[in-house]
Amino acid sequence: MTLSLHTLKPSPHSKKDRKYIGRGLCSKGTYSGRGVKGQGARSGISGLKLKGFRKILLSTPKLRGFRAKNPKAQIVNVGDLDKMFAEGSKITPKQLFAKALISDVAATIKVLGMGAVSKKLTLQGCLVSEAAKEKIEKAGGSIV
Repeated sequence: MTLSLHTLKPSPHSKKDRKYIGRGLCSKGTYSGRGVKGQGARSGISGLKLKGFRKILLSTPKLRGFRAKNPKAQIVNVGDLDKMFAEGSKITPKQLFAKALISDVAATIKVLGMGAVSKKLTLQGCLVSEAAKEKIEKAGGSIV
């Protein structure tokens, strides 16, 4: 192979990826090629730290809105239980789901005291408000 202009190329390790900051004529000026403020403008910050931070930032999913760690309990009123269940029935989250009173069996369920109870009902596996407890026990029912 002959040496001529079209065959010349740089040696493999001569090119460097990193930018020299604050050195030479090209970096004159107030900010010395570091831009304005921020993590990269400070001393002691290597490119690897920035790249790692950027990778973590980009890889985390950004969801719209807000999801609570402890979601609110699903609410069922005493009046609904009185309409949907027969006298002396035992009410569990699975039965509430089957009657479409709740949307998720695994979530917390709370029975509130809105409405009247005329039937003897037994509640199991649900949180109960004081007003609901009073109404259920007055009708002869119980809470397990």
